[in-house]
Parts: sequence; C-alpha cells; structure tokens
Amino acid sequence: MSNGNNVIGYEALNGHPRLLMEAKLKPLQGDRFQPTGFADLGPARYTAPRRPKGWKDGDDPDAWENVEMLLVESVQSVANRMELACWDAAAEDLIAELRGLPYIKITDADNGHLSNSLLEAHRINSEYVMKEARRVSKTDGERKVAEKPFNEEFAEEIGYQKDGRVDWKKFHAGLLKYDPNSLLHGCFLEEIGGRLRVTRALSGFVEASGVRVAESGGVKNNIVQPELKEGEGNLPLHRTEFVAKEVKAYFNLDLALLRGYGLADDATKLLIALSLFKIRRFLSTGLRLRTACDLELDGELTVTRPGGFAVPSESDLLAECKRLIDACKQHFADPAITEVEWKPDKKNGGKRKKSEGEEKAGDENADDSDTGDDEGDNE
Repeated sequence: MSNGNNVIGYEALNGHPRLLMEAKLKPLQGDRFQPTGFADLGPARYTAPRRPKGWKDGDDPDAWENVEMLLVESVQSVANRMELACWDAAAEDLIAELRGLPYIKITDADNGHLSNSLLEAHRINSEYVMKEARRVSKTDGERKVAEKPFNEEFAEEIGYQKDGRVDWKKFHAGLLKYDPNSLLHGCFLEEIGGRLRVTRALSGFVEASGVRVAESGGVKNNIVQPELKEGEGNLPLHRTEFVAKEVKAYFNLDLALLRGYGLADDATKLLIALSLFKIRRFLSTGLRLRTACDLELDGELTVTRPGGFAVPSESDLLAECKRLIDACKQHFADPAITEVEWKPDKKNGGKRKKSEGEEKAGDENADDSDTGDDEGDNE
C-alpha cells in the first residue's frame, strides 16, 4: 500500500475544472435489471440522438440515430450510496479508517442516537440539526445542553448578518469544521437567512443505452381466502424490467468548485481523496441497487478528463484519506463528532413545522425520493 503525497497525482489535476470518470456495468446474473422509478412517472425513459456508427467529420451533418435510453440510478440516489460507503451501520459510526472526520450526531433527551448529518437527506441542514437542536457538551461526565439553538451558534461562528454580505470563506470553513461531506454533496441552510447554499461538487448517475422492455408477471396468493376483493385475495400482477446494450456509471468531481472554497491545501486534497474513495467503494460494494438490480463492474474505472490522470486503488485512497484527516485536525471540530440534542415540538404532534422558506423554496440539493421496487428507494 502506498502512502504519503504520491498516492494521488494532484499535480495532474492542476488547471482543470472537472475530473470526469465512467465505468461500464453489467447485471451480476442474467440480462434483466430493474431501474429506479419516480412517483407518477415510473421508469425514466428517453430518446437520445447519436451519430451513426462510423460517422466522421465531413459526413452528413443531419445524420442522427435515435437511441433508447433509461435512467438506472439518479444523481440523488448515487449521492446517498456514496455517502453510505463511508458508514459502518453496525457500529453506528464511520468506518474505522475514516474516524476523525467530522459529522453531527443527533440525540434525544435520553441520549439515544436518532440520526446524524451523514445519513440525513439534507445533511447538515437536517431539520433535526438546523431548527431546534442544541449543542451538547460533556465535562467530567456531566452532560450540558446549550441555551442557543445550534443554527444560531453556527450563524454567529461564520459571522452571518442578515443585512450584510456573506463571508463565503468562513461559511465553507464552518462546513469543513462540522460536516465536510456537505461540501461534497451540497446543502442549503434556509434556516439561516435562506442564501447559504453549496451545490454538489461530487455527482454521479447510472444510465443504460439501447434498452428494451422485458415484461413478466406473477401473482400474490392468499391461500386462506383467495376470492377476497380489492387486492386482498389472489392478485395477478405485472412486472416491467429492462435489458440493455450497455449500462454505464458516470462521475463528475467539480475541481474548480473545491478550489473556490478557499480552504487550506490539505483540506482541498482531503475532499478530492474522499470523493475518489467514495466512487471506488460504491463500485466495489454498493451496486446492489434494488432486489432486481444487482450490478457489477465490467472492466475498469476510466478517466475521460483530464488526460494523464489515473484513479488510485480503493486501499490506497483510504490510506490517503486517513493521512489527510490527521493533517486537517486543526480545521475540524474538537471533538470531531458534534452532538446536538433534538426535542420534538409537542404542540405540533411531535413533528417539526416547516418554515415559510422551506414551503416555497425547497432544496435543489435535497435527495429527492425515487421509488424503485417493493423495498423502495428513500432518497
């Protein structure tokens, strides 16, 4: 395993605004697969114009072929799956090698672990963090809850003023301090003024080309009362899956955006290394997307831009992340895991009431829900 500054050829990325990667995938067994689906839409099918095979400059400029396409996994879902690549569900913590990377842990008054900013759809802007939660500190074993909500503390820390200019460098440093993943996957802190937004720096999606429908069916049996009506007896059903000439995963790392955060050099390198590790881990362990969509890598992860750069192995990237986490401790919260306590609003039936800004604006970086099969995709 390599170590030190030579694991990633950072110099090959200098001056380039994007790092673009792609990987061919194939069904683990057979040919059929089930794509993600959306409410009131179902599978996302579309037709893409492509040049005919063998077309070259000087040929008929109006020569196009229509290729049937299918979205297999959305940007929202791939973001979630890349985040889960860093999470140890059994330990309820980051995987061992990444511990020391900051995130926000959400607990209740009984000190029970409710959730955290790595798993929440809106990351650091989760309603359980940036609305009513208060920071928890522990001194000599005594648990103390702050008087101010965490969002007010955060706003003061980054010097946010309602009627002033945003100090974006302080804002980005604040995200790095408490939740670096929000710098990679995006967030919109509408609870603090409604203009603190970070777009995705790391994104990915999976699409298939040359698709054809593979129809099948089945029946849900009621062996006790098969003649019951309204879906409670024996119920025939249909199932739509697909086959495709090619399935590909695409990844885009916005290097220009990362540099624009104004962070220290080691912090920027950490975000690059962490992004590449997430991609590698997603391709090696995260491709069982649904019950009927189990894929595997077909070949190698390739870089299409810039030329001359190669993505290191998963183990080398993990070692580099560990090195850079140690090097960036001065920029992180201490302790790295910030605990906040959330209490339900009893006047609202234990639920948090949405602010007017949320009702109107939403969050372009939120992980919108797809529904894929009986298990569902909670993006």
